[in-house]
Amino acid sequence: MEQLKHECGVAMIRLLKPLSYYERTYGTWRYGLNKLYLMMEKQHNRGQEGAGMACVNLDAPAGEEYMFRERAEGKDAITEVFKHVDKSFEGQLYMGHLRYSTTGKSGLQYVHPFLRRNNWRAKNLCLCGNFNMTNIDEVFRFLTEQGQSPRIYGDSYITLELMGHRLDREVERLYAEARSQGLEGTAITQYIDDHVEVANVLKTTMPHFDGGYVMCGLTGSGEMFAVRDPWGIRPAFWYQDDEVVVLASERPVIQTTFDLQAEDIQELQPGQSLIVRKSGESRLKQILAAQKPSACSFERIYFSRGSDRDIYNERKQLGEQLTPTIMQAIEGDVAHTVFSYIPNTAEVAFYGMTDGIRKLDHDVRIEKVVWKDIKLRTFITEGTERNDLAAHVYDITYGSLRPYEDNLVIIDDSIVRGTTLKESIFKILDRLHPKKIVMVSSSPQIRYPDYYGIDMSRLEELCAFRAAIALIKERGMQGLIAETYRACKSEPLLANYVRAIYAPFSAEEISYKIMEMLRPEGMRAPVELVFQSIEGLHHACPNHPGDWYFTGHYPTPGGIRMVNQAFVNYVENVLKLQL
Repeated sequence: MEQLKHECGVAMIRLLKPLSYYERTYGTWRYGLNKLYLMMEKQHNRGQEGAGMACVNLDAPAGEEYMFRERAEGKDAITEVFKHVDKSFEGQLYMGHLRYSTTGKSGLQYVHPFLRRNNWRAKNLCLCGNFNMTNIDEVFRFLTEQGQSPRIYGDSYITLELMGHRLDREVERLYAEARSQGLEGTAITQYIDDHVEVANVLKTTMPHFDGGYVMCGLTGSGEMFAVRDPWGIRPAFWYQDDEVVVLASERPVIQTTFDLQAEDIQELQPGQSLIVRKSGESRLKQILAAQKPSACSFERIYFSRGSDRDIYNERKQLGEQLTPTIMQAIEGDVAHTVFSYIPNTAEVAFYGMTDGIRKLDHDVRIEKVVWKDIKLRTFITEGTERNDLAAHVYDITYGSLRPYEDNLVIIDDSIVRGTTLKESIFKILDRLHPKKIVMVSSSPQIRYPDYYGIDMSRLEELCAFRAAIALIKERGMQGLIAETYRACKSEPLLANYVRAIYAPFSAEEISYKIMEMLRPEGMRAPVELVFQSIEGLHHACPNHPGDWYFTGHYPTPGGIRMVNQAFVNYVENVLKLQL
């Protein structure tokens, strides 16, 4: 309902046989390109603000281009990119990227992949990734203290420059090694191209970063790599046979593209890198020691495609295990209750919820109550006019329930800001005159911002945080705000002090306050909010314990520092208090 943007989707292909093999076997020189296109389209859910792809041709002679890149902006960017791809993009290495901005920065210069050029093939570097780095200020200082001057201040460019710097050092190491062996001229170049150790580059680059990432890259000499953060925050999956090595952000993307079973595909492990040499030899290398597992639970609830076998079952379970709370909210009156969902990512949780009701020997009345009609455009700039237009983004099915007799239970995957509920959903649902509305979230209350690639970085955007602050003010506990501010200001790296804001209140108290705040003026139907519990989340998604959005337990020091700084910013810039 409230679309969250997040970085991003990646796809990589390394062809392991001569190019003539694919044309002979599959009837087209575009085999690699076609597979890349399909992998990117199947991950369109992960990025609709831009797309890009890169290619390396190992057979290109000196004097001809061997590293190609194409990028475009907008929701049709994938089509635009491949519209401009011609025979020059024939090659053995392909890399694609889909972008959602979480920083507010836009323009083609921010669309991946990023390219660092050099006349030495081995020093050419092309990078893309699904990442957000929390300590980019520190990395920037590290680069500038070495004498570098990055052209753009952003984690993508700074990552490119740092890794490019380390790649330069690796090439220079090999140059000296080749000279010591008596090699000269092009023999030195060949030696370098054949012996680049990407693991050396990654081991001297990645320890500098704090954040969640899957970093992917190609070099001009034919090295391909992907590395996952040591907490396993962002996902990556890979597959290899005798024709290809492939990697993507999601497992079913590879399954569909190459007609595989789930068991055929491997998950890249935390701190691990998949490296494919120029020769086509592939290997897994542990770049960083694995840390406490913190795979993102929001990937399971919302971001990743629901067609993944395990994600589908997890989302159904998230819905089903809410059944007892829902039954309590409707006082067991299933006969006078209509069940529905807000399109579309909550659909699988809806199936689980209704399955849970049926297991209690009840017939379930299902209706398509809410429709998403239009996409809100921004040509209306006045606040009241904009709000009126926003209220019509969704529409209802009139006659879908019996007025004043039927409850309406409606499930969504998450309630983040609450703006759409207040400005649109609750208003239009009230037109149906339900006896009661039970709004269900298959995720727990989202209490804390994310700093690992999702566009929620300010505390005041979160309706749960606003509810906690409102309760503090109502109960005369403003001293807690001052106390938390001073702790965040003085010791921002030791602990997440913002957790203290929620400590005095039960989850039920916060839910009730959220409902009060989101309930539009003049609404007649009573509303109850039902949230997933933290325990329920972990029970449904046991292999993805990363829950900092809900608990505040950030896996990295950078996340802790940034949430404390977010509270400082809130006090100084929103409350405008001098403490």
